[in-house]
Amino acid sequence: MTGYYHKEHLAHFRDISEHAPELGEKFFAWYGAAMADGALGEREKSLIALGVAHALQCPYCIDAYTQDALSKGFDPEQLTEVVHVASAIRGGASMVHGMQMRSVTDELGM
Repeated sequence: MTGYYHKEHLAHFRDISEHAPELGEKFFAWYGAAMADGALGEREKSLIALGVAHALQCPYCIDAYTQDALSKGFDPEQLTEVVHVASAIRGGASMVHGMQMRSVTDELGM
């Protein structure tokens, strides 16, 4: 194996709570409830999760939610559009933080 990310870790995600089972149970119950059908369906939530995964740059989440979205009937064109939306929002968030830089330079009279 090369690199930091090991794809086989994804299959053992639930094992992360081995040393804190009560907290793991609470997390996985909350996670399951958050991802279940509600005002938004599981299908829409899968796309949201994929976009967030790209914005956070989590390879495990990208892997899991790419598979999940494909299994829910989305196609590669739709998934690619999700990546572009997430990238645009992330880029915009970086750009708007430039206003902080401008405030500092303005305060210093530059």
